Amino acid sequence: MAENSLSSRLQMAMRRITGRGFLTEKDIDEMMREVRLSLLEADVNFKVVKQFINNIKEQAVGEKILKGLNPGQQVVKIVHDELKRVMGEKAEDIRYNLNNITTIMTIGLQGSGKTTAIGKLGVYIRKAEKKKVLFIAADVYRPAAIDQLVTIGKQIGIEVYEEGLIDARTIVKNGLNYAKEHHYDVVIIDTAGRLHIDEKMMQELIDVKQIAKPNEILLTVDAMTGQDAANIAKSFHDQLNATGAILTKLDGDTRGGAALSIKEVSGIPIKFSSNGEKMDAFEVFHPERMAQRILGMGDVLTLIEKATDAIDEDEAKSMMDKLMSDTFNYNDLLKQFKMIKKMGSMSKILGFIPGMGKVKEAASQVDDKQFEKMSVLITSMTEKERKDPTLIDKSSRRRERIARGSGMSVAELNRLRQALDAQKKMMKKMMNMDERQLESLSKNPTQALNQGKQKKGKGKNKGQFRIR
Repeated sequence: MAENSLSSRLQMAMRRITGRGFLTEKDIDEMMREVRLSLLEADVNFKVVKQFINNIKEQAVGEKILKGLNPGQQVVKIVHDELKRVMGEKAEDIRYNLNNITTIMTIGLQGSGKTTAIGKLGVYIRKAEKKKVLFIAADVYRPAAIDQLVTIGKQIGIEVYEEGLIDARTIVKNGLNYAKEHHYDVVIIDTAGRLHIDEKMMQELIDVKQIAKPNEILLTVDAMTGQDAANIAKSFHDQLNATGAILTKLDGDTRGGAALSIKEVSGIPIKFSSNGEKMDAFEVFHPERMAQRILGMGDVLTLIEKATDAIDEDEAKSMMDKLMSDTFNYNDLLKQFKMIKKMGSMSKILGFIPGMGKVKEAASQVDDKQFEKMSVLITSMTEKERKDPTLIDKSSRRRERIARGSGMSVAELNRLRQALDAQKKMMKKMMNMDERQLESLSKNPTQALNQGKQKKGKGKNKGQFRIR
């Protein structure tokens, strides 16, 4: 996740003050020094850092905080609220034209992930608003950009209007007429991306804006460019008056500076974030949720949204009933793997849950391809074996046949058997808990993973399939 290094540094600074019965001004100064270094290392704009620190200190050193109950927690809340303010206070979605076609113009430098972001935006609009979407390929300076958009369009089932490498203004004009004739609801225009901002590029974008009269001008910004992203955003905004930004590559090895600098420096709100390779790895940017993630508070709302999209309610209920009645089998485990895959990587899912920081670190060491390996093992079983796991438990011949058929070892199959057993044990443990224990579990979900002491694996590839 983009905020990883920033997140770990800030959390460390917060940990030093939480839980203390009282705080002095010196304690606040020491914490602020750590916070300042964390932000600068994350490549947050210097002016933003200065204002951020001043705002927090002004609120934190008041008598009400220093002498109040749980002063550390109150300071953490001040830092959270300031992070949220810097990133834009509230989430902003697309402003749709209710009576006519909604036109969205996308702008950005080459390499910012603009064309891919357009594909993701199209999928998002179609899914969230049930609207008919058309792409217009008007990036005529890079032939590969048109081919890329056409390929993405075919992949996701969205039509692309293109006329090759002719004047972009003509393409946009004709494309908009085509959209009206064919009753499209939303048009997304892919405009020229350059390696740098130049006068000719800007003039063309200004001309396209006058022709299209867009409802939204969305700037795609590479999160890996740090505070440079904010300066690029300002240059575009000054001449085109962008209405929002799409922060791309938010899952890359980036320090988080772009997310904290763009709104404050350029005035452009971050509307969406793109955080993965898949076409559905695209979401509305929620400043409050991002602030919570950065401070290690989790993001339960986003997790619930992802789970709702990925999990069929009836199927989930059926799975729960099976776990409770001890009839959970390999077919159910396979369904579970598919649900997890839809929601993203295991470490990403755990990152949304409060109090799961350490488990998330351990999970990041688990290769998500292990789920695919386990799926291959399950598909190598007969239907009877999938439905009745005891058949495999009782027969070494069956275990050898399944392992051979999947191209894996019996040891790997045994780890899959342990995974199934662990699921059942966890459910039994939760069923035997009283109300007080369940409440404690909700505050510290890691308890559910403690199934007593496990024997350490021996030999090659020990400990695979486990989250420790």
